[in-house]
Amino acid sequence: MAASALTFVRGLCWRRLCEIRQLQPVCIPSVHLRMTAATMQVSQKDFEKAQEQLKHLKNDPGNETKLKLYALFKQATEGPCNSPKPGMLDFVKKAKWDAWNSLGNLSQDGARQEYTKLVSSLISAESAGQRKDTSPEESSHGGYETLIVTTNNNITKIMFNRPEKKNAINHKMYREIIKALQEAAKDDSTIAVFTGNGEYYTSGNDLSNFSNVQPSEMGKVTKDGAELLKEFVGAFIDFPKPLIAVVNGPAIGISVTLLGLFDVVYASDKATFHTPFSQLGQSPEGCSSYMFPKIMGTAKANEMLLFNKKLTAAEACALGLVSEVFPDSTFQKEVWARLKAYASLPKNALAVSKQLLRNLEKEKLHAVNSQECEVLTERWLSDECLNAIVSFFQRKSKL
Repeated sequence: MAASALTFVRGLCWRRLCEIRQLQPVCIPSVHLRMTAATMQVSQKDFEKAQEQLKHLKNDPGNETKLKLYALFKQATEGPCNSPKPGMLDFVKKAKWDAWNSLGNLSQDGARQEYTKLVSSLISAESAGQRKDTSPEESSHGGYETLIVTTNNNITKIMFNRPEKKNAINHKMYREIIKALQEAAKDDSTIAVFTGNGEYYTSGNDLSNFSNVQPSEMGKVTKDGAELLKEFVGAFIDFPKPLIAVVNGPAIGISVTLLGLFDVVYASDKATFHTPFSQLGQSPEGCSSYMFPKIMGTAKANEMLLFNKKLTAAEACALGLVSEVFPDSTFQKEVWARLKAYASLPKNALAVSKQLLRNLEKEKLHAVNSQECEVLTERWLSDECLNAIVSFFQRKSKL
């Protein structure tokens, strides 16, 4: 029961939203209900167009937005919430009921308008992201949906590009990062740099990776997930060139644990570093069980990996996880000027020096990676892990 509840909470009815056909026009005033009769009228054609546009949205807009779309659709077609409140343990139906009920007496015309406006804003935001131009000297690498990969001034930049999801890493992004690292290892760049698009560096693992998983499929899904994770971390271990993280905002989970495998980590003073594994009934990955004690000492590593301590950028720097912290107002300018200078250094000398440093421990790191993935497989299948994640979603729904 916990597994199926968890599964649906993460999926949150996206498929249903995309399949809906038989509806009236939908418009929505978010909170403000003062509008003229003319403004509130949205044609059936407009509403149907919004539904069609929603089906072609490439990026997952996130659980909160999907719930809002669901609620506005119900309000627009049926009026105020008229169904009995589900039981506390029926997490899926309760989340949907709460979202619908929160709209109160919002009119059907108002709900239709807000629905149409919300879909329009999602389409506009996605189009704007796709129109981002690179500079004339910048070479853009095609074939990526969750990343922006460019090469300029001997620097290959790999940017997490799911800002609407706080750059959460889904299965597709895992695979695209592996591909980007493999290509960067062979291209003419001198260094490779990771950063995030938007306010977050990355919020770590996208919990919707487990959506639509039936209890009977859990064994295969967790095994496949562990194999993907092992390959993913292995790509960082084996990367032959200097690898630099430009942490522009909050970093969570695997985006933090991987930092021990980077050669240099620069952070904005707005960045934070959080590894809430035990809170979710899980265990460390990214070779952090080995690298973190080595970098910051056992006691401090335990506070992060066992007890979920969140570090500021200054604290992470003092512990050696971050190389240097910059004021957010000058962060991009200062860091990229420095990186440009690094990239002008002799390419082969940097690569040889990196390999001398890494080869001393490469075998050990691969062994640690394998062990961490084995333990995580057991954790993902445990009732404790499932219950912890269900509790996490319960707390989140009450916020």
